[in-house]
Amino acid sequence: MMIGKKVDLTESVAGEEDPGASIELPISPTSEKACPNCGGSGRTASGECPVCKGTGEVTAGIGGA
Repeated sequence: MMIGKKVDLTESVAGEEDPGASIELPISPTSEKACPNCGGSGRTASGECPVCKGTGEVTAGIGGA
């Protein structure tokens, strides 16, 4: 994986047709899902949901990450 290293995407890395196609990008093992506190509405009986801060979504780890 090439982190922190600048890569020229105008030239082919390994002779492939799409320059930069073989460059690995870091993938975050998280996913957005509906907030379990407000059910995705962003609101509770007392106002803005304190868990998701009104967005209705929370970030959850995938696969125990």
